Amino acid sequence: MNQTQPSGGRLGELDAESASNLIAAAADVALVLDGDGVIRDVALGSDDMMLEGCRKWIGQPWAETVTLESRGKVETLLRDAASKADRRWRQVNHPSARGNDVPVLYSAVQVGSGGQVVAFGRDLRPSAQLQQRLVDAQQSMERDYWRLRHVETRYRLLFQSSLEAVLIVDAVNLKVVEANPAAGSLLGEVSRKVVGRSFPEGFDADSTQAIGVLLARARAVGRGEDTRVRLTTDAREFLIAASLFSQENGSFFLVRLSPVRGDGAESTVPRSIVKVMESVPDGFVVTDLEGQVLTANRAFVDLVQAASEGQLRGESLERWLGRSGVDFSVLVGSLRQHGSVRLFSTVLRGEHGSMADVEVSGVAVPQGEPPCFGFTIRDVGRRVTTVSARVAQELPRSANQLTELVGRVSLKELVRESTDLIEKLCIEAALELTRDNRASAAEMLGLSRQSLYVKLRRYGLGDLGPDEPEPAA
Repeated sequence: MNQTQPSGGRLGELDAESASNLIAAAADVALVLDGDGVIRDVALGSDDMMLEGCRKWIGQPWAETVTLESRGKVETLLRDAASKADRRWRQVNHPSARGNDVPVLYSAVQVGSGGQVVAFGRDLRPSAQLQQRLVDAQQSMERDYWRLRHVETRYRLLFQSSLEAVLIVDAVNLKVVEANPAAGSLLGEVSRKVVGRSFPEGFDADSTQAIGVLLARARAVGRGEDTRVRLTTDAREFLIAASLFSQENGSFFLVRLSPVRGDGAESTVPRSIVKVMESVPDGFVVTDLEGQVLTANRAFVDLVQAASEGQLRGESLERWLGRSGVDFSVLVGSLRQHGSVRLFSTVLRGEHGSMADVEVSGVAVPQGEPPCFGFTIRDVGRRVTTVSARVAQELPRSANQLTELVGRVSLKELVRESTDLIEKLCIEAALELTRDNRASAAEMLGLSRQSLYVKLRRYGLGDLGPDEPEPAA
C-alpha cells in the first residue's frame, strides 16, 4: 500500500496529545491496540459513544468487546492491517447495556514497528435511524395509497351502481367530467358520450336559465335546491339539484337528476306536502328501518345544532334522540309492532351539548319506496307538566315529610326510607317513560326483569295481580 508522507514533516511533529485529538476528531471512536489485539487506549469523538461505556474496553481484547457474529470481522480487520493489504471498512456490532447493539463501521491501520494498530470507527446509528424513518415513511405512503385506492374503488362501485342519475361537472368550464349509467339512461345516451359535453346542454331556454341560477346558488352557498327543468327533444321534465365540492385544487358540481312522473296536477300536491313539511316549526325526520336519517327539515337541523341537512344523512337518529339507547329502541320497537306512536316523551341532544325535552310522534311506512319511518319532534321544554316536573314536585314534598321524622326515628331508618322513596319514584318514572313496558323499564334502570317485578310488588306498582308469575331472570 502506498504511504503518503507528511508534507514538510508537519504531521510528524505532532505531540501525543495533538495526535490523540486529531484521531478523536476524525472518527466517532478510535481504538489503539497492541500487537495482540488488546485495546490500550480509546479516543471518543461522539457523546453518544461515551454513554455506551467504551472506556471499559481498555485492557480487553477487541474481539471480546463485540458480539459473537462480529468476532470474525475483527480478526479480518487485524489481519488486513498487519499484511498492509488494501483497507476495507467493515461493520462491527458492540453489545450495549442500554438495549440494541451499537453498529460501528471500522477500518484498521498498523502504525509504528511494534505491531500497534489504530482502528477508526464511525457510529452507524444515525444512518440506521434515518434509514428506518425513510422505511416508515415509505410504508406510510404505501398504506395511504392503498387506502385511497380502496376508497376510490368503493366510490366507483357506488357511483356506477346508483339508481339515481348523477353528473360531475367542472365548476370552471362547465364540462361534464363523469356521468353514471343512470344519468346516461335518463338523458337517452350512453354515459361515456355524456362525458365531455357542456352543461347544461339539451334543455330548453327557460330550463337552461333556471340551471344557471341553480349553479350560481350552489357556487355561493354550497348547495342548490330542486329545480324543475325540461328537455328540448321529448319535453321530459326533471328535478335537478346541485352541490359544490372541492377536489385536487379544483371545484366541481355534483348534479343529481330525477324524472318527474305524471302530469302537473298529480305532482303539485306531493311537492306542496314536501314544502309544508320543510317549513313546519316542529322537527320532521325520515329514517330507514334501521334508524339511519334519510332526510330532515330545517327545524330538526336547528334543534340538533347541525349546519345542514347533509351533515345528518346516514347518521343514526339515536345519536341525538333519547336519554339512552333504551328510549330509541322502545320507540322503534313500538313502531314496528303497532305502526305508529303518539306523544312519546324523551330528550333531544344537540351537537354542542344542549338538551331539550321533546315529544315524538312516529309512523312506519313499510311499503314505501324505500320503506321508512317518519318522526315529528316537538320541543316541550317550556311545559310544566312533563314527567321530570311531576317527579321534582313530589320529591321535595316527600322529603319534607321525612325531615319531620328526625329525632323520632334513627338515622338508619331515615336513610332506608329515603332510599325506598327515591327507588319508587325512579321506577314510576321509568314505567311512564316506557308506557308501562316493563322489559324496557328494567333495561333503563339497569335491573333484571325479575328484580323489577320484585320491586313492583314491594311498592304496589304496575297493577300486578297477586298470582301473576314473575319472569325468569
